[in-house]
Amino acid sequence: MLTKYKQYRFLFEELVKRDFSIKYKRTVLGIFWSVLSPLLTLLVMRLVFTQFFGRDTPYYTTYLFAGNLVFTYYRDATTSGMKALMDNKDIITKVKMPKYMFVLSTNVSSLINFLITLVVFFVFTLLDGIAPSFRYLALIYPTLCLMVLNVGIGLVLSALFVFFRDMQYLYGVFTLLLMYMSAIFYQVDQYSADVQRIFLLNPVYVCIKYFRVVVINGTFPSLFYHLLMLCYAAVAMLVGFWMYHKNNQRFLYYM
Repeated sequence: MLTKYKQYRFLFEELVKRDFSIKYKRTVLGIFWSVLSPLLTLLVMRLVFTQFFGRDTPYYTTYLFAGNLVFTYYRDATTSGMKALMDNKDIITKVKMPKYMFVLSTNVSSLINFLITLVVFFVFTLLDGIAPSFRYLALIYPTLCLMVLNVGIGLVLSALFVFFRDMQYLYGVFTLLLMYMSAIFYQVDQYSADVQRIFLLNPVYVCIKYFRVVVINGTFPSLFYHLLMLCYAAVAMLVGFWMYHKNNQRFLYYM
């Protein structure tokens, strides 16, 4: 993959620039929406859910922000990755280059948005009374795992979307369900141990939990969490590239 990147480096970088800029094209605030949008979402969730779930939750604003931050990155990266091939079909049919490059470019664009919002998140932790710590460096690990997971799922979704256009509607419903199953605004401690283990089947929740343990609890997650996140990321990437390898020649016939 590194050899392919060097070969198509210029085109890949141009795709990233285009994907990042086109998201805010014809908007007044432009790139500032990458910060304002999650903040507005946080404000709405803070107003709606505080009275129901936040009374007994310490640092509830940070708790909400961490969940929304991670989930938004996952949703945006995988949704844009799903449409990466079809949105670039005019280029794919004329220029010979690895098709997965288009999924990678959309994910890099989403990663940039995530990192910008992450800076704002750290500012809010200060406002919420949480002192900064060297432990924040541990967040590099879940971010990398989530990035690999997003790329892998984006590869799977983009391949399916070429053959089944219904995927965009089905995935919209799935992400809505996933949002409610990721404990963004409520705690899972109130449930039994068996139910809490079911939540661990959700890789997005595992990543959110990692962020909260490091930032709010001021500790490091167990080795189990590290291995579980790595496993989810590796499986998603392997399945994604397997689907591309299997259907690479078929894509052109359905575009």
